[in-house]
Amino acid sequence: MKNLLKSSIVLAGTALAVIAMAPSAGAAELRMSWWGGDSRHVATQKAIAACGAKYGHTVKGEFTGFDGYLEKLTTQMAGKTEADIIQVNWPWLPLFSKNGNGFADLRALKGLDLSNWTEADLASGSTNGVLQGLSVSTSGRVFFFNTTTLEKAGVAVPTTWDEFFAMTKTVKEKLGPDYYTFNAVKETAHLLMTLAVTQATGKGMVDPKTNRVAWTPEELEAGISFLGKLVETGAIRSQKQEAADGNVNLFEKPAWSEGKIAGSYEWDSTYSKYADPLKEGQVLKPVPMLKMTNGKSEGVFRKPSMVFSISKNSKNPEAAAQITNCLLNEPEGIDILGTSRGIPASKAAMARLTNAGEPEVRAANAIVMASEGPTISPFDENPVIRGIIIDTLEEYAYDQIDAKAAAEQIIDGVNDALAKFD
Repeated sequence: MKNLLKSSIVLAGTALAVIAMAPSAGAAELRMSWWGGDSRHVATQKAIAACGAKYGHTVKGEFTGFDGYLEKLTTQMAGKTEADIIQVNWPWLPLFSKNGNGFADLRALKGLDLSNWTEADLASGSTNGVLQGLSVSTSGRVFFFNTTTLEKAGVAVPTTWDEFFAMTKTVKEKLGPDYYTFNAVKETAHLLMTLAVTQATGKGMVDPKTNRVAWTPEELEAGISFLGKLVETGAIRSQKQEAADGNVNLFEKPAWSEGKIAGSYEWDSTYSKYADPLKEGQVLKPVPMLKMTNGKSEGVFRKPSMVFSISKNSKNPEAAAQITNCLLNEPEGIDILGTSRGIPASKAAMARLTNAGEPEVRAANAIVMASEGPTISPFDENPVIRGIIIDTLEEYAYDQIDAKAAAEQIIDGVNDALAKFD
């Protein structure tokens, strides 16, 4: 009898131990896919392990470089074999969720604390009014100026475009005609043109209500002419000059490293890419948005650098929501991921990381976040639409068409591309 009682106690104790070690009743086996480099891969694997342990879920990571990720995700989405949690490039949202039903509706999941994002951030991650992705980090274009060059010319960092053009004249006079105050080719030229029109009108390129170009031909013509003024005043080199040199990246140009190109309009997170090549003694600083006289907006081009989405085919969407929330809003995820995906968009992550990351990157991001502008559309970076704009601006640069014809050509081409998403 004593042996039987002893055996029962041992079995009961063993059972309790097993129960204590087992995952919670709602345990799930999940998959998460993302792209990135080695540091992001390592951090994310550690983070999903920590968050999985916290909630009793098992999360398998599926990761690659950026090249080929879109093709792989397209195949998975078509076959409904995508991961439960998916890192999605923001401009891809309309491709996979044209009507707002490509991914799970994140507002319907209880495990996500959406109060950590601004309404503007949530709007950026929505298609057809349905929240399809949570911004992991918010990136934007900001002005970088080589203050060493400006000091050499005896000019201050400009705060308005009028001051910028006056500064350009002085730099040319004091330092020579081979000095330029800005850079604008290809994508940067496109976004500078967009900035000029947005600042003047207060409108982004795409009207979210009609899904058509929001600018009139006259408004866009003025923005294209603004690019022309940059060339005419010697602020930037012409597209012809850039093409003759092979369209070399700005950070690879000797003129940039020597301070003979004094500024540019770049993503806040790319500060080091442009600061590192500068010769010793050269100082690069992010500065507030240059304002346009009588402008209606600062026109900041601010967007999610990427989003986390949850598959509508997930067998455990609430478990996926718990892990996603942990990664973005809770200490276990925040501390491990750090700034591996840029300065976090989540208020909780920003507060916890405080001074993590490079000071100048944080300063640039603070400028982006403090500036105002209309909510931009994912279509602004649609590869087809961007190609239409860049090709037309190149025709304008080579005097094949004037600003008026270029504006009409862009509007017609972009509207045709947008119509395919109706």
